[in-house]
Amino acid sequence: MAGIVGYGSYIPRYRIKVEEIAKVWGTDAESYKKGLMLQEKSVPAPDQDVITMSVEAARRALSRAQIHPQKIGAVYVGSESHPYAVKPSGTVVAEAIGATPEVHCADFEFACKAGTEAMFVAYGLVCSGKIQYGLAIAADTSQGAPGDALEFSAAAGAAAYILGTENVAVEIEDTYSFCTDTPDFWRREYQHYPEHGGRFTGEPAYFHHTLSSAQGIMKRSGTKPEDFKYAIFHQPNGKFPMLAAQKLGFKREQWEDGRLSPTLGNTYSGASPMGLSAVLDKAAPGDLILLVSFGSGAGSDGFILRTTDRIKDIQGKAPKTKQQLDCAKRYLDYGTYAKFRGKILKAD
Repeated sequence: MAGIVGYGSYIPRYRIKVEEIAKVWGTDAESYKKGLMLQEKSVPAPDQDVITMSVEAARRALSRAQIHPQKIGAVYVGSESHPYAVKPSGTVVAEAIGATPEVHCADFEFACKAGTEAMFVAYGLVCSGKIQYGLAIAADTSQGAPGDALEFSAAAGAAAYILGTENVAVEIEDTYSFCTDTPDFWRREYQHYPEHGGRFTGEPAYFHHTLSSAQGIMKRSGTKPEDFKYAIFHQPNGKFPMLAAQKLGFKREQWEDGRLSPTLGNTYSGASPMGLSAVLDKAAPGDLILLVSFGSGAGSDGFILRTTDRIKDIQGKAPKTKQQLDCAKRYLDYGTYAKFRGKILKAD
């Protein structure tokens, strides 16, 4: 049996409300609040990036796993906002958490499913016996151009998972991937902000891949929506994961706990893995969970997971995701937010 031994998440305390962004650009805030079900989003502080958030989430995962960091054989960081174009995030994270220099490190990219890519590879290495434990991290400080629709949702956060075969708290029962060449979202070299092909974003990209991955893994495993206690889908906004769940036949009580985007925003690679962390914070032994990510370009990874008796032993050993999301928030005005995100540069 292989699966999740420990998990952790990190959410910055700063927030900005949809109304504050809309006020600056003369946009109708209600279209985002009601149409896309967005209320506010997280904002990283000026000294926070993918590496710092990854370290925090990884340390919390270690607290739950109760293992020595030198037992970790691989550290993989999935993100589309790595601080360096040429210099890995993984090596910094590995050293910060106390991993041995013999650890295998790599950075993953696949738009918003880079985090589940990292989980998939770490899980495979654990299953093969190549490593004892693997650390997979999903983290992003998402980008959105000033005035662009993405600015209302692009947020920040991280989730970390330690995979292993001993003291498993969440068994991974099956995995499934579905990918095509669909040009719905991209960011070219040297460009700070991404672009998106509007007509490809919904049905051809998000829904086609998310539904295909979910249907594919359920067909292969012989499961049905009613078999699952929880279902988590990639959440670029509050509306898309709800519609995907409804199209597949899931009920509100199955997907609501994992949908964080209305008050968190879109954490890109961290979106579905952070939803999973929120679900694991309250799951009971024996709960069956469906996780489906989505990354533009485009593809989805599906996971079927089942909690074990150990889940109750580790839930309280680190800060819970919903507590971070709902407590100690500090709201920013647009000027401070723009300064924090580097949208305003100080003159020389």
